[in-house]
Amino acid sequence: MNQLHNLASALASPDNQPRTTFEALCAFAQQTVGAKLFTLMTFEARTRGAQRVFSNMPDAYPELGTKPLNETWWSDHVLDGHKTFVANDIDAIAEVFPDYELIASLGCQSVINVPIVINGMVSGTINCLDAAGHYTPDRVAASEALKLPGVATFLLNKSISSRSDL
Repeated sequence: MNQLHNLASALASPDNQPRTTFEALCAFAQQTVGAKLFTLMTFEARTRGAQRVFSNMPDAYPELGTKPLNETWWSDHVLDGHKTFVANDIDAIAEVFPDYELIASLGCQSVINVPIVINGMVSGTINCLDAAGHYTPDRVAASEALKLPGVATFLLNKSISSRSDL
C-alpha cells in the first residue's frame, strides 16, 4: 500500500512531471506484479502509432522512442480487444515482438502488457517484463490493480503533452 500512497503523492506533485509519476507507477508495478524492465507506451488510435514515454532501462529502450505498431493478433487482443497480454517464455514473446532478442539479453523472458482504456479507447499500455514464467495467474490477476493508476498517469501525461503542444 505504501507504493500506492507514493503514487498518489507523485500525481499531486508539480515537480518534474510526468517523470515523477512515471517513476512512482513503475515502483507500484514492481511491487504489485514485478518487473525487471518497465515501459509505458502511448497509442494514437487515429494513426495507430505508438510512442515510448517511459522506460526504467532507457539505454536499451529509450524514452520518447517510437515503435511501429505491432499489427498482429497482439494488436487485435490488446488495442482492439482491451485485453491484457501475457507471454511467459521467449518463444511466445518472439511470436509478437521483433525485438525479442534484446528482451532476452536483458534477462527477460516473460511479459505482461496491460492496456489502459480511457473513454473506450486504449491510450497506452503498461509493460512489465521479467524472468521466464514470472507472470503467474496470481500476478496476472494482481495486474488489474495497475489500471486505475495507469489511467491517472496517462491522463496526466496527455494533459502535459497537450499544454506543451500549444
